[in-house]
Amino acid sequence: MQYTLRRIPKKLDAALRSRARKENKTLNQVTLDALAEAVGLSEEPKKRRSVQDLVGAGRKDPELDAALEDQRRIDPELWR
Repeated sequence: MQYTLRRIPKKLDAALRSRARKENKTLNQVTLDALAEAVGLSEEPKKRRSVQDLVGAGRKDPELDAALEDQRRIDPELWR
């Protein structure tokens, strides 16, 4: 099967060409790999990083916690 793509954004073109150089592949192969990955047909799923394990991993800061608690306090007089 052969496709003709038009109006490829310059940033996408640059990214694909850069990847092709880095991976020592043809532009065609890199583009096919990217398309297959985008639609979930990649043979090797790309490892995605998650920041979920970083949530709450920082040190506790009592001053920050107090400031946030103060911001969350509702003044009933302002809501009458």
